Amino acid sequence: MFLILFILVGLALFASSIPEIIDLIGTRSKYGGCYKNERGRRHIVVCGHITYESVSHFLKDFLHEDREDVDVEVVFLHRAEPDLEFEGLLKRQHTRVKYFQGSLMNAMDLERAKVHEADACLVLANKYCPDPDAEDAANIMRVISMKNYCEESRIIIQLMQYHNKAYLLNIPSWDWKQGDDVICLAELKLGFIAQSCLAPGFSTMMANLFAMRSGEPSDDMQAWQNDYIQGTGCEMYTETLSPTFTGMTFSQASELCFVKLKLLLLAVEVRPDDGGDTKISINPRGSKIPANTVGFFIAQSAEEVKRAWYYCKACHEDVKNENQIKKCKCKNFIGGMMVHSVLKSQQIGQHITTDGKPVQPNGVAATKSGLQPPPTAVAKTGSPVKKSVSMKEESAPEIVPENPRAPIRQDPMRNGHPVIVQPASDFDFEKTEMKYDSTGMFHWTPARSIDDCILDRNQAAMTVLNGHVVVCLFAHSDSPLIGLRNLVMPLRASNFHFHELKHVVIVGAVDYIKREWKTLQNLPKISVLNGSPLSRADLRAVNVNLCDMCVILSAKVPSNDDPTLADKEAILASLNIKAMTFGDIITNIESMGDSKDALNNMGDTTVKRPGPIYGTNVPMITELVNDSNVQFLDQDDDDDPDTELYLTQPFACGTAFAVSVLDSLMSTTYFNQNALTLIRSLITGGATPELELILAEGAGLRGGYSTPETLGNRDRCRVGQISLTEGPLAKYGEGAKYIDLFVAALRQYGMLCIGLYRILFRDTSTSTDASSKRYVITNPPNDFNLLPSDQVFVLMQFDPGMEYRPGWGDGKTGDRIPRSSQGGGGQKKGDAS
Repeated sequence: MFLILFILVGLALFASSIPEIIDLIGTRSKYGGCYKNERGRRHIVVCGHITYESVSHFLKDFLHEDREDVDVEVVFLHRAEPDLEFEGLLKRQHTRVKYFQGSLMNAMDLERAKVHEADACLVLANKYCPDPDAEDAANIMRVISMKNYCEESRIIIQLMQYHNKAYLLNIPSWDWKQGDDVICLAELKLGFIAQSCLAPGFSTMMANLFAMRSGEPSDDMQAWQNDYIQGTGCEMYTETLSPTFTGMTFSQASELCFVKLKLLLLAVEVRPDDGGDTKISINPRGSKIPANTVGFFIAQSAEEVKRAWYYCKACHEDVKNENQIKKCKCKNFIGGMMVHSVLKSQQIGQHITTDGKPVQPNGVAATKSGLQPPPTAVAKTGSPVKKSVSMKEESAPEIVPENPRAPIRQDPMRNGHPVIVQPASDFDFEKTEMKYDSTGMFHWTPARSIDDCILDRNQAAMTVLNGHVVVCLFAHSDSPLIGLRNLVMPLRASNFHFHELKHVVIVGAVDYIKREWKTLQNLPKISVLNGSPLSRADLRAVNVNLCDMCVILSAKVPSNDDPTLADKEAILASLNIKAMTFGDIITNIESMGDSKDALNNMGDTTVKRPGPIYGTNVPMITELVNDSNVQFLDQDDDDDPDTELYLTQPFACGTAFAVSVLDSLMSTTYFNQNALTLIRSLITGGATPELELILAEGAGLRGGYSTPETLGNRDRCRVGQISLTEGPLAKYGEGAKYIDLFVAALRQYGMLCIGLYRILFRDTSTSTDASSKRYVITNPPNDFNLLPSDQVFVLMQFDPGMEYRPGWGDGKTGDRIPRSSQGGGGQKKGDAS
């Protein structure tokens, strides 16, 4: 009886608990549980700002078909459950994607996602957040939590603001040598825009290079669209160079890759003689390529780049079709054939680029112009001095221009190197003395008060401004800092001579710029106009029609009510400038008595070139927050509103840039850490880990005494743009092929051609106006036909002999390469500081 009663009571109690049990089972998230790696695949953990939009963009690039063997599972860890649209995406990608609900700050959730076993942890940022500093702080806390859980975890994080990078350095286990890396959106975004000030369209080219695109040319498209889309299919890859390249100079290897393998070799990984960390050297000169060197290539796919490893002199010398360059028998053993191949490669290196001409130490064949090498130094005994070859770049020869002008005075005590100055100058020499920061990578000047650099409208009108950069900045006094230093620093790289630096004029609210000024006060040639970028009077005062580039930026926080209105000021400013006319302004400028003399003192005579009469021809780049707003920038294009940003005409022409294009860098950095280093080196003008530590102190750039080592840092490659309208390479614009231009520029001037900037509408193809609407063609095919109006993107060598001398630019400088947009800037009359 007791037993029966006990069972009945137990059943009653169980029955009363059934609703609670059902409720517990029903509320249990299907995104709980633990990650189980059943197939032995690698996996990465992605966290931070996880939404349908951010994840879909990330996966589109990460899982792109052009990537080789992407056998990596993606695990998302986020506090909230995915919405219905997000769930649909997860189901479509269920074999490669897993989602878990949890917090990065909880060690149990990190254990569930197997963070300690992950190949890497990626932290995404919300690019449209109202408070960038708070977003960065939250993501840095996530990094601290993951590093506290597992110190060895490799972490790649997106940050909004540059100054927040310093906090990552405070994490004891943060180590970029172990693969940890930070993608600072403000630094890269403004760096891309800065390079477009030097070579218009370059931002578009670079953005397409590190993003995975697969657009195919079509008969339904216009000719310019097919040219552009073929270039968007190019990406950046790395591959070890075959033993055939051992002993060649970079220019010889680059020519062999382009002509024979149909690959564009941009840079190589160099290990210093002292055994330190490897460095990426872009278009280096003078050094020989050692065995097992890693090269950085531009190509259509990872499969194509394997040719650089497979290429064998003995087996492939006579192969005409690059697709037939496959792994040969020589790779199976080290023997006589391999030794023969290495020896032959050295013979190739001696003959491939000389054409019987003497070769300079930098591997560039001499020409009959002022670019000839100096006579060989002779010792007292009369025998030539032998030069040793090392991996360090040899110092470039001093360039002696023809018909030197007298009289000149040399003062060898200026920063340890001679500075040439005209004795009859009408300005104080001490004010123009060139100085560099402590790393030797950037021009530096003693700190100046912002009050000394502020112009009102009348002062700006009295200032001769030409070939400068106008920054139209929309900001409230309390807007988040965007880091203007990242825009100006690449324009102050030390591989430019002082007179080549473009003057930067910021038009905006001084109250906001004062908050940024601490980071700008040590950079030369900056002026501020306290005004509105929408005021035509202010724009005329700063000669916007004579600028080399007009940059339109906004620091204002996007409204949550309607995000599409985030770009309203930038679009209005762009349309306002395009609607302006400048016919009356040109007359006023040319009538100013000694304006030409003032510009000559700056080493810039581009005042002879009249500015565009219509605002539509003003070179301009507009930063957009919302991709879809690109449709409002160009009223004459026929882009569909749903067209992807990279396919729109403003982006293809380099006149629009959006931070969304940087999303691809997360995937690029994971698969190839060195690619980000290469991009950052190209974009920032030479930022180094040493400089990052200095800036992390918060005191800004430090000046430094010039030493042979810091002055040697100036000898590095830079982005440039040359014209085929005139100059020694003009003959290649008359119906020649791209391969002819590539080889000639590399052999004669050490310049590496990477693409073209072509006029969009053919009816103006004979125009020499540098500001006509153009589009970008990345790495054209070898047989691509050139036009006289084309401009060429190049990676050019530092020219140590091009010191300031009045009168340059008057057509008497011999075979100098004409640049499509010269540096310079402007100064008040009688002031050359």
